[in-house]
Amino acid sequence: MLIDDIGRDDLISALGTNWQCISDRVMGGVSEATLRHEVHAGKHCLHLTGDVQLENNGGFVQMALELDPGGGYLDARTFTGVGLTVSGNNERYAVHLRTADAVRPWQSYRAPFEASGEWHVVRLPFTRFVPHRLEAPLDLSRLRRLGVVAIGRAFHADLRLAAIELYR
Repeated sequence: MLIDDIGRDDLISALGTNWQCISDRVMGGVSEATLRHEVHAGKHCLHLTGDVQLENNGGFVQMALELDPGGGYLDARTFTGVGLTVSGNNERYAVHLRTADAVRPWQSYRAPFEASGEWHVVRLPFTRFVPHRLEAPLDLSRLRRLGVVAIGRAFHADLRLAAIELYR
């Protein structure tokens, strides 16, 4: 199931929801980020750049997407995981999923990946997503939000996303 092929330059996904650029500044941190549409090595993509800083209990920048235009949930029980076409700066990033059980801003289900300088496909099976600061198991019937995140250590984020999907 296609979530987005980054075919539009207005940051609206194939689902009809808006990509957002979010940093730890929403919690008092000092990390800075930008998100823009561009063409890189022949592919339309979202380009997230920024400096992740740990001061003031900060430490993240992300591109995030609500998964249902009506504010509800996406049922992903018939899928195996999340697939991304990415290129980056040889750093570690993560996909964060939020469900109805993730009621606090710091709660999510997380799976890391590496983003090399060449376009490549990353497949993250749902079994690799680990709960962060919550007890509930990942409920695939109630996915609310997806984030592609640079988090946890001070570094320069430089990540391009050309497609994202749920795969079987």
